[in-house]
Formats: sequence, structure tokens, C-alpha cells
Amino acid sequence: MKLFLGKKVGVSKEERALSYFRFFERDMAKIPDEKIALIDKPSTVDGVPFEQRNLFLRGDDENFCQVGYGVAADGTGFVCNETFMPLVTGEMLDWWFPWHSVGSDLRYKIWDPEDHYFARADKADYVCDPKVPVNQKTWGVNHYVLEDIGNGPGFLKIQFKSPKDFGLDESIIGGEKCQSLVAGIGDGDCAAAMIHKWYPHENGVILSSRFWIGYAWRDGKIIRTLPEDVKIPVEVPRGLFAHNIKEFTNLAAILPEVYAENKDNF
Repeated sequence: MKLFLGKKVGVSKEERALSYFRFFERDMAKIPDEKIALIDKPSTVDGVPFEQRNLFLRGDDENFCQVGYGVAADGTGFVCNETFMPLVTGEMLDWWFPWHSVGSDLRYKIWDPEDHYFARADKADYVCDPKVPVNQKTWGVNHYVLEDIGNGPGFLKIQFKSPKDFGLDESIIGGEKCQSLVAGIGDGDCAAAMIHKWYPHENGVILSSRFWIGYAWRDGKIIRTLPEDVKIPVEVPRGLFAHNIKEFTNLAAILPEVYAENKDNF
């Protein structure tokens, strides 16, 4: 699977005039070799089951896959990744996830200039409201996204939820292995539930991601939608894993500067 295509998505004249356009012009950050080596090797260890997602939140899922992807015995797909982000703080990530969903499409493009086209929040007034705490600006907000995770550009609706609505134990948040998080359910070609959590580590943070493919939001709850006798093709989690290691490696490289210059600009 070719990760770096060398061709970036299009940008407008207006986008080129924005102060953060220079992050789009940079070369993408290099993915660690040990992660690239995993792309063609599905994990022999399953990811933590969705029903046990609070184990992941607490950091008690060491017996499950930490970095990799695969298809679980029940046919659902899983993707796991951990990214060390030097000089990044939890506050930066709380800010990043809502910030890139409003304003110029360039905000999403600089995250992964080769694969990200746009991400737009359906409640921009809520996201930009200074009275809403920054770590709550994704709660109940849908992001309408166009991105390429390996099979060409595809539309995706990401339904972000509060920790409570996602079925998470809120008492864990703020602890040693979960300073903060975002959680959502994607509705598109690669429908999946996902959690991105982060916590301090050395001079930065660890951002830890989990995806469960084959789940959707229906009637106010997350349910498995994959039929019992069907298995997710392994190519689906493979493509998502390759995309995830690419986009978060690049975000780690640019976020401290992007935040310093734009933290007051919602």
C-alpha cells in the first residue's frame, strides 16, 4: 500500500492567503518504520472488544492489540494506534478536534494534505460559542467529511458523542491513562465506532486510538450492524490503519505551532 502519493489535494486562492497555509506546503511527517512494517501484517492479537471499551479508557487493555489492525473472531474489524506527540498538550488536542471542523477547509487539509478534503461541523454556532467548554465542543456535533483512506475520496458522517452517550465511564476521564478524549461513530463506506484518548507522557502526550468496524448509531445507541455470518474484509481495517498512522504522525509534527498561532481564533 502506497502511503505517500506525492500529490496534494487542491486549495483555493483564499486558502493560500491564510497564515497556516505553510503547514499544507510542508512535506508530510515521516511515519516510524515499525508502524509501516505492520501494514501488511494483520495483528495476531484481537483489539479490545467494543463491549469492554472502558478497559481501554483505563489503560487496562494490555492483553489486547495496541498498534495494528485485523478482523476479530466475531467478524468485526478493529484498528489500534498509539502516537507519541512531543511538545503537544492535552489542551491542544481538546482544541484541535473542534477547531478543524469550522472555518476554512484548509484546517482539515493541513492535517493530511494528501488525503483530507474538508470536515464541516453541522453546528458551527455551538462549536464557536465561547461559553461552551473546549473539551465539549464536539459533543452532539456531526462532522461531514470528505477524505481518502485508500480507495479514493469518500464521504463520511462522523457523529461525535459525549462520553456518557458513548457508554463510557466518566469517572475514568482525567485519570492517569485518560486526560481527555473524543468519541464518535462514523456513518459511511467504513462505518465504525472510534475513540481517541490522550494523556501526558514525557515532554508531550500519547494519543491512543481505537476503531471498531461494524458498529453504528441507531435509535440513540451504538449497535452492531454487521450480520452474524459476515466478516469485514481485512482490506478495510488495513486501509484505515494506514491512514490513521499517516494523519496522526503529521498532526503531531504541526500541532504545537498551529495551536500557538490560532488558539484564540475559532
